Amino acid sequence: MSKIVILNNNSESIKYLSKKDSNLNILFNLIGDLSYTLYDNPYTFLIKTIIGQMLSNKVADVLYNRLLNLCKNDITPKKILNLDYTELRNIGISNSKIGYIKNLSNSVLNNEIDFKSFDKKNNSEIERDLQKIRGIGKWTSKMYLIFVLGRDDILPYEDMAFIQSYSWLYNTNKTDRNSIIKKCRKWGQYSSVASRYLYKALDLGYTKIKFSEYKKESKF
Repeated sequence: MSKIVILNNNSESIKYLSKKDSNLNILFNLIGDLSYTLYDNPYTFLIKTIIGQMLSNKVADVLYNRLLNLCKNDITPKKILNLDYTELRNIGISNSKIGYIKNLSNSVLNNEIDFKSFDKKNNSEIERDLQKIRGIGKWTSKMYLIFVLGRDDILPYEDMAFIQSYSWLYNTNKTDRNSIIKKCRKWGQYSSVASRYLYKALDLGYTKIKFSEYKKESKF
């Protein structure tokens, strides 16, 4: 069963972040309660994430839905391996990504990756295991930690959506790795929670207005 998480002003993570970061406090009150569901199928999550590498969410969703239709709404390692390159190229997936998703499918079928074991491993161990698979790098493994395992302490500074909303929140063009790590160090063990609110702000279109305007209106 999928795990549903609800965040609000009574959540320990929100209380902690609100005290540490006044901008986040404004953001939390702007968005309000936030609920999300963790992905319960790690294999299909990785397939979708690999397809979405360096693409917008909109384009990634289109390609993934085409693959879903091709697999008759049931994407499995066996079905992926039974599809030839031409079929996958015809729905818009690049040759390199076809190789990656077939490689992942082989790894799953050959028991070279054990998703169930991840619950007992730390972040570094999971990233190491995932990145042994060709086509899975730092960004993909971090997305897995956040959206499948629900780890709260991940700072996704490689992610373009995060960078865009981070830049908006702090009105800064300093979005290199070191600058983000330094600025967000105060988020501590709840970096993923802060990131989820930034993603939500982007999805809701709040980032189209300068954050300073929300600060003017804020009573918090």
